[in-house]
Amino acid sequence: MTPPPARRRRTGANGAAPVHNFPRRGAVRRAQAITTYGVGSLIAVDHESFIVSGLDEAEQSWSRAESPRIHERRLARLLGVDYFRLPPASDDTSRDGLRVRRFPLMHSCPGCDDLQRHRDFNPPAGRSVCGTCEVDLVPSRFVVACEAGHLGEFPYWQWVHRSKERGASPTAQCGGKLKLRTSGHTSSLRSILVSCSCGQAPEVSMEGSFRRNALKDLGLKCRGPRPWLGASAPAQECGLPLRTLQRGSSAVWQPVLKSALSIPPWSDGRADPLAEHWDALREYDEREHVEIYLKGVFKGQCPVPLDEVMALLDAEREEDPDGESAPTFDHRYRALRNKEYERLRAGNGESEHTRDEQFVCETPLGDQGVLDPLGVIGPMLVKKLREVRALKAFTRLVDAESTTDTKEMPLSERPLRWLPAMEVRGEGVFLRLDEDRLDAWEKAPAVAARIERMRTAHQRVLEQRADDPSHVVPSPATPRMVLLHTLAHVLINEWSLEAGYPAASLRERLYAADDMAGVLVYTATSDSAGSLGGLVAQGEPTMLARAVRSAVRRAEWCSSDPLCMETEASGAGGINLAACHACVMLPETSCEHNNILLDRALLVGTPDEHHVGFFANILSR
Repeated sequence: MTPPPARRRRTGANGAAPVHNFPRRGAVRRAQAITTYGVGSLIAVDHESFIVSGLDEAEQSWSRAESPRIHERRLARLLGVDYFRLPPASDDTSRDGLRVRRFPLMHSCPGCDDLQRHRDFNPPAGRSVCGTCEVDLVPSRFVVACEAGHLGEFPYWQWVHRSKERGASPTAQCGGKLKLRTSGHTSSLRSILVSCSCGQAPEVSMEGSFRRNALKDLGLKCRGPRPWLGASAPAQECGLPLRTLQRGSSAVWQPVLKSALSIPPWSDGRADPLAEHWDALREYDEREHVEIYLKGVFKGQCPVPLDEVMALLDAEREEDPDGESAPTFDHRYRALRNKEYERLRAGNGESEHTRDEQFVCETPLGDQGVLDPLGVIGPMLVKKLREVRALKAFTRLVDAESTTDTKEMPLSERPLRWLPAMEVRGEGVFLRLDEDRLDAWEKAPAVAARIERMRTAHQRVLEQRADDPSHVVPSPATPRMVLLHTLAHVLINEWSLEAGYPAASLRERLYAADDMAGVLVYTATSDSAGSLGGLVAQGEPTMLARAVRSAVRRAEWCSSDPLCMETEASGAGGINLAACHACVMLPETSCEHNNILLDRALLVGTPDEHHVGFFANILSR
């Protein structure tokens, strides 16, 4: 990572890419630049704090050699971009990196207790120390944010000079200097004391600053600051309520990630000679019109056969939801998942394709009858897969899994034709549940009652986080979704124990809808853990049946029982039921839904209602 470039930038010989000599502040992995330290996020390096700059700067700085382009046509079409780019490499030979800016600007000095902007301490060049005390400066622990994604400095001056009735703050500065000290009596906010040398206001603590209406009571509203875009970026009109947050809180930045598997006919691994022409080709419905266009562009020598071009265009149209004149993003994203589900069911044999094929999915050779008593059908061995995960936007204070476009903050000031992304190549196991048995199980009143409790709790949380309750995204909680989600978690835990995989190296991909009931467990990292074939071997019917039985039996008991199983609600907002870190929860990188909507009772039943468990018949034998 490097600080933002100066206005003048040196270029290499003959107009080559610029050579950067900015000081390196730290290093992050490429995957972290998408999932943890993406655009707009805060990152702590030693005793300093920075915010990752927007893509407007990245477009000018990321070198092609260190941040190559990657393509995934289905996902690029969905997100409205032409291609994706890997974040710059961060090894010792790297000359490029992520641009960062110092934030927050308010710092305090443990020596003299001054609280002011970083530059006002007159630190020596390249260092973050008090020019008087020569003590390392401490970035402000507190920032403010709104649900629209804006981020700003905590208003210390208004907090100190507030009236006793907590009314509107004064408009004129007093000219005094702020001081911040810690009494040391406790580790609570009450021990953090802020004062002003003007003497017009008493010393106050930070206690109460995290109340939902604490800043609203001071008459403060969001003015739309976007520090990741630099000082030149104009503030947006906002006016939403501000919330105080700890600088390191997960609510400060949550990535909106969208992913897609490379499936036929887009997975042959070849370069696309028509990449610049697809927007024009999509305008034509008739084969003759497409042929005329290609002949005009390529002078009769089109590098792609006309039949293949038509097949690709037809495949794209099939992913548009039926009956939608202007389908929403969510509808199109679900349609993308539907096509993945169909391809995983149908397979894609290795013998029929070249070695460049990026998706190989085959039916196992063993007897699948051993899975019938479990209600598991259609296992598939995904011997090769490629997934592209793109950072679409980010949110603050709002759960990225349930956000709407209005709550998402874009990564750049102006529209760009690319997004940062990463690709994962690995393997996986796909399985489905028997539809007839699943339908009968879903209709059980006890099952519906448990799901209704979870759905109601989740919907309440979504409404509390929304400005307009009438436009809240409905909760995805359904019996089959929670069942598949919990089953994926216990299988990942089982394979982590029995097959030697780290749990964080495996990931779930759920296919839960009225016409889908499948789950794909695949390697989620691009290192050697995803290419050794060990996970595919677990998909053979005999081994899969043994793994499902063992996973379900492990889920029958938790070290936190009976509290875990008998609890009325668990997790943040009571969105989970029988689920905790001792039984079914996974590392956050492995779960699609941030460890919510889980209930192992739907797998094994409860002591009073054994029939609630989909796999209860396994335990009775």
